Order: sequence, then C-alpha cells, then structure tokens
Amino acid sequence: MRIRTEKEKMLAGDMYMADDQELREDFFACRRLTRLFNQTKETELEDRTELLKQLLKKTGSEFYIEPPFRCDYGKNISIGENFYANFDCIMLDVANIIIGDNVMFAPRVSLFTAGHPLDTDIRNSGLEFGSEIKIGNNVWIGGNTILNPGVTIGDNVVIGSGSVVTKDIPENSIAVGNPCRVLRKVTAEDKKYWQDKHAVYWEERNSN
Repeated sequence: MRIRTEKEKMLAGDMYMADDQELREDFFACRRLTRLFNQTKETELEDRTELLKQLLKKTGSEFYIEPPFRCDYGKNISIGENFYANFDCIMLDVANIIIGDNVMFAPRVSLFTAGHPLDTDIRNSGLEFGSEIKIGNNVWIGGNTILNPGVTIGDNVVIGSGSVVTKDIPENSIAVGNPCRVLRKVTAEDKKYWQDKHAVYWEERNSN
C-alpha cells in the first residue's frame, strides 16, 4: 500500500502535517505571487490579472480582486465569472474553495477552510485538517464576514456585514449574525423594488 503524501492527505480533508517540504514549497510559491500582486500599481491591471491566474486554480474570464489579498496556497481556489473581492480578502485554502458566478465580497471577507483538533495533545502535535467551502452563484457577502470550515452558501444569498457563518445557508436567503442565521427569504417584492429603482435610474440617465 502506497503511503500518501501530506499534500494528498490535506486535499482529501484528512489529518496532515503542515510542516512538510512539498507543502512548504507550495506555501512559499503562493507567498511570492501574493507579494507581487499586492505590490502592483493601480494602473497595472493586466499584471494583476496575470498574477492571479498563475496563483489560483481556476478563474473566469472577468474577475477583480482588490489588493491586499492573502491565501495559503492559491491552487485550491476556484472563482467563477464576474467575481469581485474588495480590500483585505483572506482565503485559507488548505481545502478547496469553490466560488460560483457573479459573487461579490465586501472588505475584509475571510474564508477559513483550516481546522484544528479539539484534543489539546493532538492539536499541539501540529496535525491539522481542512474542510471545503462552497459558494453558489449571485451571492453578496458583507464586510468583516467570516466563513468557517465546511460551509456551503446557496445561490442568490445575501450575508449581512459582521456575520460568522458556521452552518450552511440555503439559496434565496438573507442571513446575518454571529452565528449567522437566515433572517428571511428574498421575495418577489424585493425583486420588484429593485427593478423599479433600476428603471428610474435608466430613465433619468437616458433623458440627458
């Protein structure tokens, strides 16, 4: 029976030792790319895009991340079309992070896939694990929100600022709080309200 590498254990969501040569090399390669990205000038948009494509596992054709941005490995992060992350986004991607299309992050949104054993002796030994985070399509996450390991956010969800998400959030929901709970569903009245505002905006703009 072949013994798995620490990286293979990590990506399988099993216990692994982070102080491993292969993982350290991946970690420092990520640090180099994030450093280069975070040091780009505001006019160097093509360079930013290229660096992120080197860093991340998968991207859409249109996306934007505002520096500074931090992650552990980068290669375990997939983002869809029209992804936007504002300042100070952190993604600890010891497990996969999968983000759908048309997702927006306000400042200081953090995604933590990393977990540590509750038993102190095992935790102090250096063993850890990770659990995948998934975010659906058309999701807006408010500032200073934290997503904990293993959570799934459904399609068409709004997460209020300052939330700590510890459990899955179903689609078409508005959720907020610590711990984050569903406040209510997104309704037809919500849709009509914003479509009316959209119509007023374009009526005013087209009248000029």
